[in-house]
Amino acid sequence: MNYLSASKNEIEEEYAVLKKEYAEIKNKNLSLNMARGKPCPEQLDLSSSILDPIDNFNFSGLDLRNYGCLEGLPGARKLMSDLLGCPPENVIVGGNSSLSLMHDVISNFFIKGSNGCAPWKDQKIKFLCPCPGYDRHFQMCEFFNIKMIPIRMTSDGIDMKSVKNLVENDESIKGIWCVPKYSNPDGVVYSDKTIKELARLNPAAKDFKILWDNAYSVHDLYEEISIANIFDECQKAGHESFPIGFCSTSKITYAAGGISAVGCLGQNYKDMKLYFSRKIVSFDKINQFRHIRFLKNLSNLKEHMKKHASILRPKFEYIISEFEKNFGDNKILKWSNPKGGYFISVYSYGSAKRIEQLCGEVGLIITPAGAAYPYGEDSDDTHIRIAPSYPSLEEIKIASHIFCVCAKLSAIEKILSEFWNKIKR
Repeated sequence: MNYLSASKNEIEEEYAVLKKEYAEIKNKNLSLNMARGKPCPEQLDLSSSILDPIDNFNFSGLDLRNYGCLEGLPGARKLMSDLLGCPPENVIVGGNSSLSLMHDVISNFFIKGSNGCAPWKDQKIKFLCPCPGYDRHFQMCEFFNIKMIPIRMTSDGIDMKSVKNLVENDESIKGIWCVPKYSNPDGVVYSDKTIKELARLNPAAKDFKILWDNAYSVHDLYEEISIANIFDECQKAGHESFPIGFCSTSKITYAAGGISAVGCLGQNYKDMKLYFSRKIVSFDKINQFRHIRFLKNLSNLKEHMKKHASILRPKFEYIISEFEKNFGDNKILKWSNPKGGYFISVYSYGSAKRIEQLCGEVGLIITPAGAAYPYGEDSDDTHIRIAPSYPSLEEIKIASHIFCVCAKLSAIEKILSEFWNKIKR
């Protein structure tokens, strides 16, 4: 049924049927969770041998158990360099969290400044934030009291016309968040044109940064997709101070036990090395060694990621097929169809907050409506992020059905409300 062209009687009959089905679902006392992009147990099991005993802790003349090697083991730097696209000599391998490294980078600029400019703590600063985007980026900005400016996403990545206009005319804009491959949550891949335009910006701020969170660089669900190298493009444009890249193995090996890395060029690298030298003597070299031994090189890592894809792909495909079956002809739901990454974006005709509420009342936890927007404010109240990775395929089948029922109920409630508002007028 096309809800938007159906008669009031048809809509009310459909609503009654759906309400009955919703009540039956509620009586099942289900407990399902599609709120965050966590690897499922089967994915984590792929890396079990990473915990094999280490026979010799002396590695390349270094005792892994002791202090030293702040920047990380050479093999770990090379491996993470291949993920970042940044030269190994410009990579620092950190602990288990790339988010922690992002926090460190911003902290450094807040305390010390960059490019000869005043520390960010002494300035009123703004960041450009792609929307919908990654909620933890936005939470970090809130923590540092950085004003966020939403920028819409396009099929080629971030809207560069808006970016260019803002960055080149407002010196308080110090940074832009980018998830360039399979963006969280739309799954957009930045085009080479977009990446080159970012590198060639002429910002009003001398201390402008591109925070390049390449979290899904090898997370292809189908064929491998390559993107332009932001470090190379910025160097060509004479802007080596722009890019600061981040990556981790959190969705490659263990979510809470991986390794992360930050990569940057020129003075940025010198500044970050100094920052870390004052914070820590060295990161966990034993875990770095485990990853070198297990993943070996980029080629082996990509083969490992194909195993991840074989687990994730059926979950994504099932949800997309359910959306097509339930909403292909009624136009009350639109969705992304990503070729990699960890999320599906949904745009509803009805209230996203109402969908979240309806799902929660029957035991399906989803990402809070509005979470993918700065300050949690989706002015249209239409967007929801779906995270298919953690539930089993059988749970995905149940959760998808529940979500479709709730999306239909929310849409019908809005349609009926609009009908009565017309009567009143």
